Amino acid sequence: MHDASLAPAAPGRRAARDGPGAADETQATGEAARIARQGDAAALARALLDSRRDTLATFEAYELALPGLQVPQRDELNPPLWELGHVGWFQDWWIGRNTARAAGAAADPDAPRRAPARDGADTLYNSSRVPHHTRWALPLPDAAATRGDLQAQFDRTLHELRDLNDAQGAGASDDALYFFRLALLHEDMHHEAALYMAQALGVAIADTRWQPRALPDPPAPLPLQAGPWRLGSTAGEGFAFDNQLGACVVQVPAATIDAQVVRWAEFLPFVDAGGYADSRFWTPAGQRWLAAAGARAPRYLRRQSGGRGHWQQWRHGRWQPLHKGHAACHLTQHEALAWCRWAGRRLPAEAEWERAAMSVGAAFRWGDVWEWTASAFAPYPGFSAHPYRDYSAPWFDGRPVLRGASFMTQPRLCHPRYRNYFLPGRNDVPAGFRSCAL
Repeated sequence: MHDASLAPAAPGRRAARDGPGAADETQATGEAARIARQGDAAALARALLDSRRDTLATFEAYELALPGLQVPQRDELNPPLWELGHVGWFQDWWIGRNTARAAGAAADPDAPRRAPARDGADTLYNSSRVPHHTRWALPLPDAAATRGDLQAQFDRTLHELRDLNDAQGAGASDDALYFFRLALLHEDMHHEAALYMAQALGVAIADTRWQPRALPDPPAPLPLQAGPWRLGSTAGEGFAFDNQLGACVVQVPAATIDAQVVRWAEFLPFVDAGGYADSRFWTPAGQRWLAAAGARAPRYLRRQSGGRGHWQQWRHGRWQPLHKGHAACHLTQHEALAWCRWAGRRLPAEAEWERAAMSVGAAFRWGDVWEWTASAFAPYPGFSAHPYRDYSAPWFDGRPVLRGASFMTQPRLCHPRYRNYFLPGRNDVPAGFRSCAL
């Protein structure tokens, strides 16, 4: 087992919350993240059960809200039945059917696979082989059959974990548990995607765990001294995605960074001042995005009739009064950069963000929204792709890195070294930003 001192730091947002239970929530989040990356077979089995329970509960919300589970064909969406089937298929592809599983991160991704329980499953759910635009026309099993497939796949996963636990117990190696950890975090990622897809479709999500929380008034910015920082993860720290590995020492200049992300209370004055119509604040790429999107305000917001400064937000399928103490959310990187120009600020580099998150402590609040950074998603030195080849390498194309987590993120996925990445024009993702002094 790994030393407990290597457990990932819990998001500062939980430490920063007021009221009873905040410390317990912080501890629980940190423990969930540690188990996902360092826990033994028995702990992973419990985590996988928790993850699957949430997957199915959110799918039920889709069934209640969407007749026939039909959704429009858009780049940011997937058919809910395809999403559900893909989650189970992915777990079985890398665990139950994977003859090279014992090799862990060194496994041959093209090793022979055992046959799927459902004939043709690979032609339906393999996201590496099934183009996105074709998924609406696939002959997918219905919801009941898909649930049955998932249960059979999941039973095989738990059987494999029980065998590992019986044979090796707490001494099961990182290689032996690698694909169980990958499948767990993959399902957690798809659960978050299901939540922000629900936001786009107007599907109400009642679970209070996935709702935004009010932030306090901005605390004083945090000064960071210049110095070296080890960016990224190393072997021996538990599970890490391939793009986190190849840790390198970088020199981080002195900076002053916001203690928390920008709230609507700080962002909306930019909108009210005509910022979306003022080209001085937008990069050339941002101006192209504005022209294509026709945006005059953030996604899911509209001005309420009755006066300047009154806003409503689209949530749970209806317009509601906007809580200006919530983190500014569903913003593109273009909007974040424009606000920074307007405010005389800048976005942090990912090394600055990581250093602050791991060295400042609870004063650095994170986990309210994914945070755009100024850094391009690129491999660290010596990058070597893990068996899931499509996870990182195809996306080293200059798109920006996002750090942190959001209110829709499973606690297991929260880790200060985790690197997220989206095209800068995405605004369906629960993303916002914090800023640094120029």
